[in-house]
Amino acid sequence: MYNTSDIRNGLKVEIDGQAWVITYFQFVKPGKGTAFTRTKMKNLITGSTLERTFRTGEKLEPADVEEHDMQYLYNDGEDYHFMNTETFEQIAIPAKVLGDDALFLLEESIVNVLFYKGRAVNIDLPNFVELEVAYTEPAVKGNTAQGATKNAEMSTGATVQVPLFIEQGETLKIDTRTREYVERVKK
Repeated sequence: MYNTSDIRNGLKVEIDGQAWVITYFQFVKPGKGTAFTRTKMKNLITGSTLERTFRTGEKLEPADVEEHDMQYLYNDGEDYHFMNTETFEQIAIPAKVLGDDALFLLEESIVNVLFYKGRAVNIDLPNFVELEVAYTEPAVKGNTAQGATKNAEMSTGATVQVPLFIEQGETLKIDTRTREYVERVKK
């Protein structure tokens, strides 16, 4: 059991039979009354958010979660297949669990898979991936307004805003947290 003094960002707790991760917390000690901790939490399965206040001394139930580093192997059309890098056990994760994160998966890349009660519920991508531009419109001469961007479709199917000078076939570094272009990768 966790105490309210154990609350920190990233702590995974179980409330009303559901797993939550603390995304924000603030300890408040008013002039009168007892101290409390104000939190914002994200549901690990649905992604919904919840704001909740805990009085000092309340107990929190730890969530039954495990994290494993796994290597992405392939997509069979419905499921994405991963292999545990320690036990070599393979699992299939449905596309709906991965959501848009699947657009930034490269074969053989290592991701952190979160399991809740033995079921895969989420993945953490590496912060940056290198993807090749599969298609983008050619730059139009004279269209050089400051900060101008265009859409580029990456080899994995993701669409990213890129500067006008980016051409088809180039490899780009993409930030998976913000889904934004970072820089060109020199070969």
